[in-house]
Amino acid sequence: MVPFLAMEWPFQWLAFFLGNWAFLEILEYLGSFSVLIAVIFYFSESGDRIKQKHYQAWQVINTAQGKGGSGGRLEALEELNADKVPLIGVDVSRAFLMGVRLPHARLRRSDFSAADLRGSNFEAADFADSRLVSANFRGSTLRDASFQDAQLDDADFCDADLSGVDLSQASLARADLRRTDLKGIHWQDIETLKGANIFGVKNPPQGFVAWALRKGAVQIESDAEWAARSH
Repeated sequence: MVPFLAMEWPFQWLAFFLGNWAFLEILEYLGSFSVLIAVIFYFSESGDRIKQKHYQAWQVINTAQGKGGSGGRLEALEELNADKVPLIGVDVSRAFLMGVRLPHARLRRSDFSAADLRGSNFEAADFADSRLVSANFRGSTLRDASFQDAQLDDADFCDADLSGVDLSQASLARADLRRTDLKGIHWQDIETLKGANIFGVKNPPQGFVAWALRKGAVQIESDAEWAARSH
C-alpha cells in the first residue's frame, strides 16, 4: 500500500489545482453552449427536413404511377395526408392500396381507377371530379366523403359504409352497392345508376330504392346472375 499512499498526496494537490482553474470552468460552459446551439440549429432546419420528407414521398408516388402493386405508395400517401398535404390530382390507378388510411384527404381530380382499396378509410375525403372507375372499395369506410361529379362506373362498394356521402352528379353505372350503408346520402342529383346493383342496401333514404330502380338500377344477390343480366 505504501506506493499508493505515496501517490495520494500529489494527486490531491493536482485535483485542488484543477478545481480552481477557471479555464476548465469556461470549457464546461462552452460544452453546454454547444449543446444549446445544436438544439437551435435542429429546430431551425426542421422545415427543410419536412420538405425533404414530402419530396421523397411524392417521388415514390410519381415513380410508381400507372403500375400495379403498392411500390411504397400506401405509406407515402398516409404520410403526406397525416401532414395535411393536399393530394389533389394524385394518380394511383391500378395500385394495390388495401387498408390505406386517408381520412379527410383532399383528393379532388385524382385517379384511383382499378385501384384495390378494400378495407380502407376515406372518411370525409374529397373525391370531387375524380376518376374511380372499377375501383374496389369493398368493406371500406367512406362516411361523409364527397363524390361530386366523380366517375364511379363499375366501382365496387359492396359492404362499404357510404353514410352521408355526397353523390351529386356522380356516375354510378354498374356500380356494386350491395349491402352498403346509405344513411343520409345526397342522392337526388346522381347522374346515372343504370345497371347498378342495390341489393340489400342498408338505411336507404326514403324514396331512394324506388327512384334508383326507375333509373335502371337492379336488385340481384348473385354475382353470376348479375353478370348475366349485365350482358
